[in-house]
Amino acid sequence: MDKSKNQILTEKSICLLRRKQYSFEVHPELTKTELKIWIEQFFDIKVGGINSCRIPHKKRRINSTVNSLTSKRSKKMIVRLRGNFTIPLFLNQPL
Repeated sequence: MDKSKNQILTEKSICLLRRKQYSFEVHPELTKTELKIWIEQFFDIKVGGINSCRIPHKKRRINSTVNSLTSKRSKKMIVRLRGNFTIPLFLNQPL
């Protein structure tokens, strides 16, 4: 899938792995339904639910001028799995 950019590995996302919740950074136009269908088909698992949020722009100044650049928009989705399913690409061991 070309709209799924990468997995998010932060301290919070690693703690979410214990609850079978996996974090992905995705393209801003991707919908929950599209991601759910792709994950269920690719990994052969069942998705219980998906939460999503848009990450705000980050503003940066250039040479202390009034003009500022903004970064591209991105979106984060947290996928919750049903039952005893796991995604093998992620570390799912207790720390």
